[in-house]
Amino acid sequence: MAGRHLNGLKTAALFGVMWMVLLGLGSLIDGGSFIWVFAAIGVVGTAYGYWNSDKIAIKAMRARPVSEIEQPAMYRIVRELSTQARQPMPRLYVSPTQAPNAFATGRNPRNAAVCCTEGILHLLDERELRGVLGHELMHVYNRDILTSSVAAAFAGIITSLAQFMLFFGGGGRDRGGNPIAMLALALLAPTAAMLIQLAISRTREFDADAGGARLTGDPMALASALAKLERGTARAPLPANRDLVDVSHLMIANPFRGGGMAKMFATHPPMAERIRRLERMAGNQGPITRF
Repeated sequence: MAGRHLNGLKTAALFGVMWMVLLGLGSLIDGGSFIWVFAAIGVVGTAYGYWNSDKIAIKAMRARPVSEIEQPAMYRIVRELSTQARQPMPRLYVSPTQAPNAFATGRNPRNAAVCCTEGILHLLDERELRGVLGHELMHVYNRDILTSSVAAAFAGIITSLAQFMLFFGGGGRDRGGNPIAMLALALLAPTAAMLIQLAISRTREFDADAGGARLTGDPMALASALAKLERGTARAPLPANRDLVDVSHLMIANPFRGGGMAKMFATHPPMAERIRRLERMAGNQGPITRF
């Protein structure tokens, strides 16, 4: 539980930094008079993304709902874990792609959906699939869709403010502002916002790994699944089109091929670190405390 507590503090601290960047930019634009306009746009965008997150992700992955007759193992695992967690059963979908991955979405447990690709269903055995589905359910129970939606909205507002500064100068010159400093801030702020957003996503992945391992009582099953997914996504990455990029942070594994600088801007923490934490959890806790 200590790791989960630290991850929560880290998320709060990252949101605090994002607020500081946002307020710093806003104060430079005509005395801050425009910041509320951008904030209002961000609130509307956040609300839309939050309420429609399940539809957006499912459409991007061309997923379809499946029956228990079609996917008995998937239904059996999710029903058992949902009952154990005292949560409602989510809707289940399968995406017709051979790229192995899975994601959960929805604004709350009563409006949740869990989706597996055909690739992950073929790649994993039932024990490993259970570990993955436990991870995905924890994203729903932790309200991670709200967290990621708010982080994305913050990043969007900061980027829009920075672009406004670049086009209109922020009004700082008439008040004796340093135009070079303003230009530097306008260029660096969007990158800072994106890195903070990615850090929040990575923190949430560690939380879902730990929570999923507690829910299933089998951290090594998820560790084994992650090792297979790292190899599987490298062999069969998704195409990096706009719709898939927008929902990639929901997936259990980074679905795109990337190296070098791409790793810095990845939405997921390194698989080796995630596996290492799960192995440590299995070795140090003895009998795993169930959810």
